[in-house]
Amino acid sequence: MVFRDAVATLQAPPPRREIELSEIRPPKRLAPWTYALAAETSGPEGTAVTARLVLLHDPEGQPSWEGVLRLVLYLRGDVGSDLAGDPGLAELGWSWLTEALHSCRADHTALGGTVTATCSARFGDIAEPAREHELELRGSWTPSDSELTAHARAFQEVIGTAAGLPPVGVSVLGNRTAERRRHG
Repeated sequence: MVFRDAVATLQAPPPRREIELSEIRPPKRLAPWTYALAAETSGPEGTAVTARLVLLHDPEGQPSWEGVLRLVLYLRGDVGSDLAGDPGLAELGWSWLTEALHSCRADHTALGGTVTATCSARFGDIAEPAREHELELRGSWTPSDSELTAHARAFQEVIGTAAGLPPVGVSVLGNRTAERRRHG
């Protein structure tokens, strides 16, 4: 069965150690068959990111999907005030998804979505922090087939990028020059 195979391959890659990944109750009204994952992480500078990936399956297909499977990503993450004011923030956020799909070789069609940046000002008893800046990325695409391992990896990659985590296999080294001066 297409849906069962798709779910199995979506679950196949182990999560990055920095990302807490769990199965959640999927939305029911979007397609006859649904499955969903949730993820949370914090980057090295405390950047909190939460995300969901929903798999939709309609055996009849839907014209806008251009297929019988559809993946829907929702990601929300903190951004610094310097980045929040950047006029290219929306394009940057969108590139996280497109580059993750490309680098993971997650073949797809019908990619679309939105990027929203918000600034919340707090007052009174909840005044800390005074301002919070968030980026919200929503994207959906049709995978080329039911083998979704690459799409699961892309999901984790976009989360890591949004949180400021180093790429998989790359270690962040401390400032060795300053370290040598202290001990040298």
